[in-house]
Amino acid sequence: MVATCGVFMPDIYFSAKQLKSLIQKMQKLRILVLGDLMLDEFVWGKVSRISPEAPVPIVHVTQETLFPGGAANVARNLADFGIGVGICGVLGRDPAGDRLTRLMKKARMDTKGLYVNKKFSTIVKTRIIARQQQVVRVDRETPLRFGPAEVEKVKSYLRREQPKYDAVIVEDYGKGFLTQEIYDEVVRIGSRKKQIIAVDPNPNNHLNFTGATVVKPNRSEACALCGTKDTEDEEQVDRGGRQLLERWKLPYLLVTMGEHGMKLYQPGRSAHHTPTRAREVFDVSGAGDTVISFFTAALAAGLSGNEASEIANHAAGVVVSKLGTATLQPAELIQGVLQDEKPGCVS
Repeated sequence: MVATCGVFMPDIYFSAKQLKSLIQKMQKLRILVLGDLMLDEFVWGKVSRISPEAPVPIVHVTQETLFPGGAANVARNLADFGIGVGICGVLGRDPAGDRLTRLMKKARMDTKGLYVNKKFSTIVKTRIIARQQQVVRVDRETPLRFGPAEVEKVKSYLRREQPKYDAVIVEDYGKGFLTQEIYDEVVRIGSRKKQIIAVDPNPNNHLNFTGATVVKPNRSEACALCGTKDTEDEEQVDRGGRQLLERWKLPYLLVTMGEHGMKLYQPGRSAHHTPTRAREVFDVSGAGDTVISFFTAALAAGLSGNEASEIANHAAGVVVSKLGTATLQPAELIQGVLQDEKPGCVS
C-alpha cells in the first residue's frame, strides 16, 4: 500500500553548503553499535492465484536477498553512508551466522566484536514480498542465555575498543544480549571519553538507562515503559516522554510515532515535533534503525538535538520510500532535506 503525506515547512533550515559540511563531518566519525544481531531475508515473488488448500496466496518466488538486520541494520545504515562502524554482538555457529558475518565484512564494518556461541542459533527474519506488499514474516529465533563468561568477553572488548569511537549505539531487541552489566560498562567507559551514548530500548528488558545521551523508543514502547496502554493521545504521550526523561536523567528522549513523525523531549524545554517527511511509504522495515543512526551521527557531528532530529527524520523519510530494510546515500539525504525547504532558504 502506498501512503502519501503533505509537505511540511520546517522552522529549522539547512542550506546545501551546510548539508555538505555536515556530511563531511559525519563521514569522519567512528560509531560503535552493539546489540542483538539478526539476518534479514527477503523472498520476492508474484501472486497469480489463491491456494486450493487454504485461503492464502500462492507466491511464485523470483528472487531472494539477504541483509544485516537488528543491530547490524543500524550499523549498515551508518556504513553505507560512509561512516566508520564497529559492530558487537553474538551469532550462532550456523550458516545464517556465516552469511551475516560476510555481509557485515562486505559493508566494511569492524567485526572484532562478534562472538560465536555454539548454543545459540542466529536470528533470521524472513519476509515474503509480493506485489510490493509483505505477505507474511517468519521469525526463527531462540532466546540467548548470556553467562558470566560471555558477559566478561563483551566487557573486555568494550574496555579495549570502545575508547576508539566517537559514539555508541545500544540496540536492545530483547533477544538476550543486553544486560545491565554490559550497559553499565558502556556508560562507565563512555563517561570518561565524553562519548554520545544512544539507546534503542525494549520494554520487556527492564534496564536502567541512566547515563545515556538519548533513549529512542517508539510510541508503543514509550507507553509500555511508563506502564500505560498505547495511545495516540498527545497529552498522554507527552506525559510519558517527560516521565522517562526524568526517570533516567536524560539530555534527550526521542519518541518515534509512525505517520505522526517524532517528538524530542529535553529538560526545561518544550517538545520539538517533526512531522513525517515521507511522501510515499512502501515499507517501514528498519525505519527506527535509520532514525537512531542519523540522530546519533548528527549529534556527534555537532548539531543540536532539534537539528539532529530533523536530519534523522529526513533520513527515515528516504528509507521508507524503498522496499526492504533499506539505507540511503549522502546525495539522497541532501535531496530529501532540500525538497522540503521553503523557496529562497537554500543557498
